[in-house]
Amino acid sequence: MLSSPIDLQQVRQLFSDPQRSAGTDFLRREIAGRMREKLELVKIQPACVLDAGCGAGADLPELQRSYPEALVIGLDASPAMLRSGEQARGSARQVLGRFLSRLTPAALRAEPAPALISGDFADLPLAPRSVDLIWSNLALHWHPQPHALFAEWRRVLRTEGLLMFSCFGPDTLTEVRAAFAEADPFPHTLQFVDMHDFGDMLIENGFSTPVMDMEKLTLTYEHPQALLEDVRALGGNPLENRLRGLTGRSRYQRLLEALEKLRQPDGRLHLTIEVVYGHAFKPVPAKTESGEAIIRFDLPRRQR
Repeated sequence: MLSSPIDLQQVRQLFSDPQRSAGTDFLRREIAGRMREKLELVKIQPACVLDAGCGAGADLPELQRSYPEALVIGLDASPAMLRSGEQARGSARQVLGRFLSRLTPAALRAEPAPALISGDFADLPLAPRSVDLIWSNLALHWHPQPHALFAEWRRVLRTEGLLMFSCFGPDTLTEVRAAFAEADPFPHTLQFVDMHDFGDMLIENGFSTPVMDMEKLTLTYEHPQALLEDVRALGGNPLENRLRGLTGRSRYQRLLEALEKLRQPDGRLHLTIEVVYGHAFKPVPAKTESGEAIIRFDLPRRQR
């Protein structure tokens, strides 16, 4: 099932420069915090945690602190994003280490470092049933076949393992979509998948008790140029049928004028972000790999 005709090579290109997306890190951090609140309600003790599509890895330290005994793996298709995050965390560890060295023994200062892998989160370089928790923050919508993606994530999850993700929903960037429609006939934003469709995909791929939730956030701007800069920082346009080449001056001016028409009574431009949250478990299998039914029963306890 396609979310949009997404050019995966273009997605990798758009996220190859960490500075390009840095301006919207505030949104990713906010949504990650809301995901952690939901995760705290689920009582699990994972031995292995995978952050699928981790970007610069800003979620990795929090996941490690939540599960200090677990192996935490960050996977992203952009080596540059992984390098930039590792450099930033390394600098932070050096500063913190110099401070703590005066206060605590070395054994207490040691903190496990996450493992980083550059790879495709739809073709994971991981063994079947090797992960207890898959965490994915604002990455799922960049893949054109989420149905296949869920199948791959289920493959690497252990029985009763948990998948938790967030992604953009269909009302994301509605203002930009409307403004571009006045400027030219080309598509400029993804058609994001509805949360109910994600729930159906999870069930079809063998996940149990999927829980889907949605909320809308509104970002506000004084100038349309700043709004468009954030739209580019959120990922831009990776559509296969996108307009190729540079945007002409007259087309860009029409876009700015169309955005100005959407200015709200508070005097600012609004940008809608629909955030979809989902989590589901990999259930105990009902059949063996050869198709034989598995029947479970508990022996009665002996009376003493």
